[in-house]
Amino acid sequence: MAKDLLFEIGLEEVPARFVRAAVNQLKDKLSKWLDDSRIAYGKVEAYATPRRLAVLVSEVAEKQSDVNEEVKGPSRKIAQNEQGEWSKAALGFARSQGIEPEQLYFKELAGVEYVYGNKSSVGVDTASVLSEGLVGIITSMTFPKNMRWGSYDLKFVRPIKWLIALFGTDIVPLEITGVQSSNVTRGHRFLGSETTIAKPADYVEALRAQHVIADIAEREAEIVRQIEELAKEKDWEIAVKEDLLEEVLFLVETPSVLFGTFDPSFLNIPQEVLITSMREHQRYFPVLDKEGKLLPFFVTVRNGDRTSLDVVAKGNEKVLRARLSDAKFFYAEDQKLAIADALAKLETIVYQEELGSVADKVRRIRAIADKLASHVGADATATGDISRAADISKFDLVTQMVGEFPELQGIMGEDYARKAGEREEVAKAINEHYQPRFAGDRAPATLPGAIVSLSDKIDTIVGCFSIGIIPTGSQDPYALRRQAAGIVQTVLAQSLPLALGDLFDIAISVHEQRGLKRSAADIRKELYDFFSLRVKNVLTEQGVRYDVVDAVMAAGFDDLKLTVERAAVLAARAAGEAKDEFKLVVDAWSRVNNLAAKAETSEVNETLFVEAAERSLHDAWKSVHPEYSEQLANGNVAGALESLASLKAPITGYFDSVMVMAEQEEVRRNRLATLASISADIVKLADVSKLVW
Repeated sequence: MAKDLLFEIGLEEVPARFVRAAVNQLKDKLSKWLDDSRIAYGKVEAYATPRRLAVLVSEVAEKQSDVNEEVKGPSRKIAQNEQGEWSKAALGFARSQGIEPEQLYFKELAGVEYVYGNKSSVGVDTASVLSEGLVGIITSMTFPKNMRWGSYDLKFVRPIKWLIALFGTDIVPLEITGVQSSNVTRGHRFLGSETTIAKPADYVEALRAQHVIADIAEREAEIVRQIEELAKEKDWEIAVKEDLLEEVLFLVETPSVLFGTFDPSFLNIPQEVLITSMREHQRYFPVLDKEGKLLPFFVTVRNGDRTSLDVVAKGNEKVLRARLSDAKFFYAEDQKLAIADALAKLETIVYQEELGSVADKVRRIRAIADKLASHVGADATATGDISRAADISKFDLVTQMVGEFPELQGIMGEDYARKAGEREEVAKAINEHYQPRFAGDRAPATLPGAIVSLSDKIDTIVGCFSIGIIPTGSQDPYALRRQAAGIVQTVLAQSLPLALGDLFDIAISVHEQRGLKRSAADIRKELYDFFSLRVKNVLTEQGVRYDVVDAVMAAGFDDLKLTVERAAVLAARAAGEAKDEFKLVVDAWSRVNNLAAKAETSEVNETLFVEAAERSLHDAWKSVHPEYSEQLANGNVAGALESLASLKAPITGYFDSVMVMAEQEEVRRNRLATLASISADIVKLADVSKLVW
């Protein structure tokens, strides 16, 4: 027999950003507890609103399953002493398994005797263990921020106001922070009332009758439906950002979409400012025309029905006007600040205790950017733009607008720089140097933007590595992984002639001027290790299979563009129609590599050739090598691969008729040198031993 189980924790309003993680945690903990308790169950569904976290589990067994299994303990050598008495290890094993010592016995496993016992336990009624289990789940939950209330010791995301614990139609008795479990839940704060849940399966519909949509997906779909309906009616583009939708979803229990207006005169402010103000302060969705231009309207979601929506809209309009007036004031005041004065203020802002002020960082960015501009061959105009953009890249950090909305850094810098008379390329670079800001964001489109972006990001990474701040596990407080991924993306997007090693060396040389706490060699090695994972991620995201990724990475990844191309070509050949033929080529290369590993030199003495096949292979390689090297240098990986693949026949003929490990030492050494010359070319393409067929 089985019954449904409903567990609901009623709360004061929980911060929207905490709700989804909290209900998922509750679901996972309840499922794990049922598993650990040997209680069979069916489907597990989670429900959440700002005032409740709930889990409904169907077909929960009324009784734990019985246990009857053989368990293995320590070996006889450890389990018994010389007198044949049980050791502490054996007695501890028996105690931990609930087995009497006289029930232990020995069995042989792989030639070694181990102590065994039969562990058995008769399952108890589920109802008898539910109370303790549910209380344990509540007290074990964790949150980014906790509260304590009254005289209670429990720390929870918000004070608990009611509890439902229903097993079938029976209330599971439990109490926590003075709240007793029941079968009574609460509906919408203003539209609903308390309601009794007769049985778990009634939960969703009972709440619906009290103006609460408990199902998360249903509530989200309803919000989206109403927004799309309004957009169609008004011929608008309503910008629905996923993170804002997620937040609004957990601010309401019954959603009603409405719109309001604001004074069109505010449109003289950059629309990014208005959109940010609406989203961050008021949780409003901006309204755009078909060309993506902001219109003087906003869309919001009310937690309630559609009664008097016009009154609600007027109230929202009044609040938004105050917010936009603040933004207008900040915008006007910021333009009174000269760029030079803003830069002077950066001297007083600490970037990192051991790395100096923000002004110190800007000077390093400029030094790195100037070296990179020269390295990639930027012309005089671009070089000037790069230097100026690097110099003023952070000036907007001291503006009031960025102080209010940090996410507008760069965006305001571009606007203010343009108004201050800076060149267009310089203004754009100030904004672009923060790109890509997040996964999926685009890389800088201009060369000045790309160079300053690389300089800023590599300065941050090298600076942190130089003082021992290196990401470990999930800890990455300076977002160094994202910065490294941005560097890889930018180099590839711009097709810059820039090797990673050169980028590292330039940044390290700039940091050496302030003095390094750690050796440059150690930092460089750690940088390669750190970036290797970012490059692997790029290849994996492009759909390159794991063995090809490993093979290509093992051959080096300093040239990012060439690495991506090598992976694409190799993956295509390894999975194409002619893959069987290509496998024969790889087999031939592998034989060369295996023996070449024993070579002491790659200097070949042609006068020591004994067999015709030796000269044939060496001549073939001398013919192919220049072409192969030139094609690889020019990024023509497909052509380079075909050139190298043409050696399959002479390699096969060589191994068919030549004994590489000849008794005569100089002949043997010369033959290994021949193979080493060929292997040196193969390994520039990939470590083919890592390919899986």
